[in-house]
Amino acid sequence: MTEEDIEKENAAITKAYKELLKVSYTTLSDDDKKLIRKAFDVAIDGHKDQRRKSGEAYIFHPLAVAKIVAQEIGLDGTSIAAALLHDVVEDSPDYSIKDIEKLFGKTIATIVDGLTKISSLSKEKDMNVSLQAENFRKMLLTLNDDVRVIIIKIADRLHNMQTMASMRPDKQEKIASETLYIYAPLAHRIGLYNIKTELEDLGLKYTEPGVYNDLFDKIKESKEEQDKYIEEFSEVIRNSLNKENFDYTIKGRPKSIFSIRKKMLKQGVSFDEVYDKFAVRIIYKSDEVNEKFYAWKIYSVVTDHFRPNPIRLRDWISSPKSTGYEALHITVMGPKGRWVEVQIRSERMNEIAEKGYAAHYKYKQDNEKEDNLESWINKLQEALENPDTNAVDFVEQFKLNLYSQEIFVFTPTGELKSLPKGATSLDFAFNIHTEVGMRTRGAKVNGKLVPLSHELQSGDQVDILTSETAKPNANWLDYATTARARSKIKSALKEDKKRIGEDGKEILRRKLKQLKITLNEASTNELVNYFKLKTSLDLFYRVGIGTIDNTMIKSYAASRSNALMSFIKNKITRKATIKKEDLEKEEVTAKYDSLVFGKEEEKLDYKISNCCNPIPGDKVFGFLTVNEGIKIHKKNCPNALSLQSNYAYRIMQAKWVDSSQQEFLAKIKVTGIDHIGLVSDITSIISDNMHVNMKSLSFESDDGLFSGKINVVVKNNTIIKKLLEKLKKINGIDKVTRV
Repeated sequence: MTEEDIEKENAAITKAYKELLKVSYTTLSDDDKKLIRKAFDVAIDGHKDQRRKSGEAYIFHPLAVAKIVAQEIGLDGTSIAAALLHDVVEDSPDYSIKDIEKLFGKTIATIVDGLTKISSLSKEKDMNVSLQAENFRKMLLTLNDDVRVIIIKIADRLHNMQTMASMRPDKQEKIASETLYIYAPLAHRIGLYNIKTELEDLGLKYTEPGVYNDLFDKIKESKEEQDKYIEEFSEVIRNSLNKENFDYTIKGRPKSIFSIRKKMLKQGVSFDEVYDKFAVRIIYKSDEVNEKFYAWKIYSVVTDHFRPNPIRLRDWISSPKSTGYEALHITVMGPKGRWVEVQIRSERMNEIAEKGYAAHYKYKQDNEKEDNLESWINKLQEALENPDTNAVDFVEQFKLNLYSQEIFVFTPTGELKSLPKGATSLDFAFNIHTEVGMRTRGAKVNGKLVPLSHELQSGDQVDILTSETAKPNANWLDYATTARARSKIKSALKEDKKRIGEDGKEILRRKLKQLKITLNEASTNELVNYFKLKTSLDLFYRVGIGTIDNTMIKSYAASRSNALMSFIKNKITRKATIKKEDLEKEEVTAKYDSLVFGKEEEKLDYKISNCCNPIPGDKVFGFLTVNEGIKIHKKNCPNALSLQSNYAYRIMQAKWVDSSQQEFLAKIKVTGIDHIGLVSDITSIISDNMHVNMKSLSFESDDGLFSGKINVVVKNNTIIKKLLEKLKKINGIDKVTRV
């Protein structure tokens, strides 16, 4: 570079720095400005020898990120300084986190550290999915330290997306997919709608360039006509609002390319058939007291001229979204028979919608109870409490919490709770308190008893019935949809399995002792190998629930005592011993080996479909074909969508299970001589019997003789045999058979 080029570049850097101080949304004090200046100097020094892919000096990147943080997100001086420093520790050998702490104090060092950890992880070679997920998990866990880490990371990502043109196409696609997967939903959740929209559009631009460019051109073509339409629509409202002496602005806002694309896919329509390609926004000035009153007054002015669609009224002023978003949305029939979405917001609401997090704190009074955003972060921390779930599940669960639409339901005392759309009565129980969730026996919605899988609707009043003896079972995972409920149920089931495993270990020790075998590491290893399992807990758990019974243990002992044969066999097959740490893993692994259908979990004949070739453990559904019986498809099979929409009545629920852990239905027929108290004798024996769950019961009495049918759910054959023996001993019973 020539002297002249260097001078030009330095002038551009100085200009960018001055611009940064000018555009800040929060008013910067002199101390703030000194802090930012100091951070700027350190950043210049740290990045002095670095250039970006495009050839420009690297310092332009931290400056641009700091500008997004200052202007678009509107954070304070501390955050702006941290944004300037976000890559220094990682890229410069001269600075460590300790140095940053000495120079700028603990807060900035924590934020920079959070940002450094994240990027240093993603640079490891050969990123496989779970490592990528680990990376996200690390980032999300920083929410516990300081939410500003995530916000600066989002700003960093936005600038990277804006300047990605000079990268290799594969790199572009990887970064764009990651953005759509986690950063856009995060921006949405923190209330940064403008940034979310830009991230989504840029994400689409690099993942599906053809689609993006096509839509971009079409929007450009229709812009003139659209502007004219918005003007025509606004003119009508303007006259009436002026009569009412409102101080307001009306803006037309085109919908983003990404959201139009989403609509086209969801509704299966072409670009021309998407109606609401834009929204009209009315932003009015108001004091705190009259804010709500004015919103509804403007609503009545709009609906005086245009007929509203009653199902499309969204009142987020009375109950704001958990992102803190407040507004009144209505869809009205505009001129030329087109639906138009009208958003009514006060200036305060508009600022919260645009700036999200930062505006919250500007308007939040000291005495106010925690707002929605804080309670969301607290809720997240609960979901993050359980970091032993594997990272991919963790990120999936986290995403559940991000993008969901909300419903509002009431507790019996009339308190309002917000839950994600699709939440069930069981989710509500866990939302109240973990203990309530764990002890749930049933639920009443609007005074009626409903199953735990009942999907709640906005406005429902929910009452949870608890019992000391109730505890989670594996079916609960089918009913729970929220991340919080699912992670709590999973850890409870894990504890339960551990407990059964401990009992199983004792039973096994006793049984082996009778066969003159000591239970130690070597014999455990042999047993795990013999039963083709993976961990010692697998073995103990299956002994505990009786799937591995006496006869099976005896056949193991017999194979062992035939020492010479087994020695030769082992030499030939070279059975691998299982590593100690694998053997002692505290988990019950599932060996998916059979498929069950419907709510009753019946076993039926099936064929695997060729279009998606599901393998055991995949999420699947059954489809009833005309000639070939039931065919199994993956839930994300390319044909799934058309099958489910065109032939919904032929779809069967299906799932892979581990038959050694699976409960099954047994039907028992009982006949005998009727006497008072007989039914009570039968039911008390069944309910006293461990591991037996009664599904249904019917008795008929005819001239002193009776017959009864009982359906029970059991873990294995041994339990059923014991139960039949006990039932035969009841006075008056003649015959007990299994149907």
